[in-house]
Amino acid sequence: MRGRSAIGALAVVALLVAGCGREQQSSTGESDIAKKSDDVVLTPGSVDPAAVRQAEARAGRSKARVVQLQGAGAKKTYDSGEGVSPGAPTDAEVKGELKEARSELRKFKRYLGTTAYLQTGPKARVLKDGTAVAPDNAPEPVKRVIQAANAIAKLPYKWGGGHGAWRDNGYDCSGSVSFALAGAGLLKSPLASGGFMNWGDPGPGKWITIYANEGHMFMMVAGLRFDTSGRGRAGTRWQSGIRSAAGLEVRRAPGL
Repeated sequence: MRGRSAIGALAVVALLVAGCGREQQSSTGESDIAKKSDDVVLTPGSVDPAAVRQAEARAGRSKARVVQLQGAGAKKTYDSGEGVSPGAPTDAEVKGELKEARSELRKFKRYLGTTAYLQTGPKARVLKDGTAVAPDNAPEPVKRVIQAANAIAKLPYKWGGGHGAWRDNGYDCSGSVSFALAGAGLLKSPLASGGFMNWGDPGPGKWITIYANEGHMFMMVAGLRFDTSGRGRAGTRWQSGIRSAAGLEVRRAPGL
């Protein structure tokens, strides 16, 4: 009886041990396989060289650089740190740039003072916009007179206009002629009509002729009349053709 019990006990223990072994193998083996299936193992044979090169190329392209383009004349900025930034100009270079800028400004002012923007042609004529075309062969002072006269040709008549200041919102007859002559440096200050009776030289000129008395005056320039009277619908002081000069003194600009 005891022998059978011992044999039975041994059989039960054997079954339990066998069962524990299967459970342990199942629990450890299956979990390890599951873990291994989620892991990626890189070996020399598993790496695609072409894919690596493509990835590196994409990474290289993604490193973009921001470049700021500055136009001519853009203000330079410098680091306010204690040290001198690489490429920062020296004091001598800055002074040189300022000197060059001032020189260019002076040249530009001289250029604006010329007749570069004045329209010229074979002969003097009045355009539809009320300005005058200067003859190609006219001397430079004559072209300057025409250019200055064009600037005020359509401004309204204003008694006394142009006598208190060169720049005005209207001009009378003598103020208009004074402004035009001053534009060529032929007059230093405005004159009244009577003042032109003794201006310049007596007699008509080749390019510029003044007609004046105490009450009125006008000017002929390259065959065109610059006059505040007779402006008509065009509203410009420039007119083609002479008018009666009876009772007027005839004067000319020296050399013109």
